[in-house]
Amino acid sequence: MNVHTPEIDRKPSREEAEAALALLRQWANKAPDAEIEALDPAVARLLDDAAFEYPDLSRIFPHKFEVDAAYKSSLPDLQNGPSSLIKGANRSIQHVGISNFRLPLRFHTRDNGDLTLEASVTGTVSLDADKKGINMSRIMRSFYRHAEATFSFGVIEAALDDYKSDLDSFDARINMAFRFPVKVQSLRSGLEGYQYYDISLELVETDGQRRKIMHLDYVYSSTCPCSLELSEHARRTRGQLATPHSQRSVARLSVEVQDGACLWFEDLIDLCRRAVPTETQVMVKREDEQAFAELNAANPIFVEDAARLFAQGLQKDARVGDFRVLASHQESLHSHDAVSVLTEGDLFAAGSLDPKLFSTLFHVG
Repeated sequence: MNVHTPEIDRKPSREEAEAALALLRQWANKAPDAEIEALDPAVARLLDDAAFEYPDLSRIFPHKFEVDAAYKSSLPDLQNGPSSLIKGANRSIQHVGISNFRLPLRFHTRDNGDLTLEASVTGTVSLDADKKGINMSRIMRSFYRHAEATFSFGVIEAALDDYKSDLDSFDARINMAFRFPVKVQSLRSGLEGYQYYDISLELVETDGQRRKIMHLDYVYSSTCPCSLELSEHARRTRGQLATPHSQRSVARLSVEVQDGACLWFEDLIDLCRRAVPTETQVMVKREDEQAFAELNAANPIFVEDAARLFAQGLQKDARVGDFRVLASHQESLHSHDAVSVLTEGDLFAAGSLDPKLFSTLFHVG
């Protein structure tokens, strides 16, 4: 049996191309509309106008075109369409909105100064089961109405009121994250530098109840108490030089701010410094490095100790309601981290944790 393979690489003649086009048009004259509409647009252009009416579209941007009310009302709006357009389960959604919307905002400091910082905003609302979706841009527009104000929880509440009303939702949430600079002094040399703190302000409304939350990442050094004692044992009993292991560590404090209370960012930072004074340094000379070694030796700390020390400070502050302390000691001895979670109250109680939660407790300078 002879098998003839198609000449794929052969360039067809003009006559063959015209014959193929004629055959395509002959097929199109009898084919169902659905099959014709499914054709690649590049192929559809080759058909007779009678078989397939492909529009001749302009490729020039219409700079002078103006949108009037009639044209605007004619625009399709699938996101806010009827419930018949819903795909998937007919269920309400607890949170839907935007994340990492950025804008510059002005903050007031405890020493009566002002700072303009770039903030990353996450804004979400609840969505009823019978609604297709929300207009995402309304959340952004709500923020821009208040962007010129000096930001506080009061301003965030006003923004939440706006977009909750605009989107006709029963629950809403705003989270605003930024890096807050504080000038700190070295331990002995008198040098100064800026320490940057990752801070988030969160406003949550659920079932008509509003709760204000402040999140702070505090970066410190943790010297292992066990390693310190073992090192001293080697020195004392065998005259063997040994050093305890210590590591950069991160604690994330999430605190509910009580109604009517004023909790400055600097207040929460100071609370962390009192609880665990071995904060990482910005500017150091040799005398500062030696002082830091002495400070670590005076404050050896397990990850369990860290969680309890931070909690002790939070419990004493009347401005703080419910809270959560996450701590991660990124060990130099082990190839894994030591972690702890301590919560107070129902706001942060959770039966399950995000499996990637502790991987976010990583400081990038």
